[in-house]
This record gives sequence, structure tokens and C-alpha cells, in this order.
Amino acid sequence: MKISDILAAKGRTVHSVLPWLTVGEVVERLGRLGVGAVLVCDENRTIRGIVSERDIVRALGRDGAALLDKQVSDVMTRHVSTCAPDETVAHAMARMTAGRYRHLPVMQGGELVGMVSIGDLVKNRLREMELETGVLRDAVIARY
Repeated sequence: MKISDILAAKGRTVHSVLPWLTVGEVVERLGRLGVGAVLVCDENRTIRGIVSERDIVRALGRDGAALLDKQVSDVMTRHVSTCAPDETVAHAMARMTAGRYRHLPVMQGGELVGMVSIGDLVKNRLREMELETGVLRDAVIARY
């Protein structure tokens, strides 16, 4: 299974914000969209970082309520790992687990084409395991 298969099922929508938005504005957007992270991109859609709920909670512990008025560029994670659509789901899951991040932008030919979360990948893996279990169960039943 490839990342492109996940994108085909879930869609290629990527939510992003501009680096000068306030953390308060981004918190509102995360809640409204029901997502755990957004990319931080410039006017040309070039990725400058990613901001997740985890980034915001850590900064809240450090800065308190004043955090809400800071720019998102002050709290975003600047190093963003990406993957390609032809990367396997297993490889992407391993990288996300090792790197301890939950969102992976998908790039193709230098262009942003989607984003997957660890939840997307786990859900896919569970479907695969259920299918395998069903096939094995049917094979055992047919044998006896």
C-alpha cells in the first residue's frame, strides 16, 4: 500500500496558514476544521513549518495566555519531514514513529499534493488486517 492510495481515499486537501497569523487565530482554525495540525506556508505555498496542537500546548506552558497574541511562526516546528506519494505506508509509519510526529505533508515534483496523519495510516493498516483476517478465516472454514 502506498501513500497515494491513502490520498485517493481521504482526499488531497491540505490546510495551511500564513506565518504572521496569531496563535489565537490558528487555534480557532484548528478547532473549526477539526484537525490537529496545519502547515505554515508563505504566499507562494512554500512550506515554512508546521504547527500542531502539541506545539501550541508546549508554548502555552512556557508563555501562558500571552501566547495567543504571538505569531504562529514563533511556535511552529520549522523542520518539516515530507514524503512522496509512492512511499509505502509501512515506511511512512516507521518514520513518523521514529520522529515522533503525527502529520506528514506529501510532495511530488516540489509541489504539495496532500497530507496524511498517523491516524490515516493506522486506519488503513487496520482495514488491511481485517481483510487478511477474513481471508484466513475463510480459508480455514473452507478446509474443514
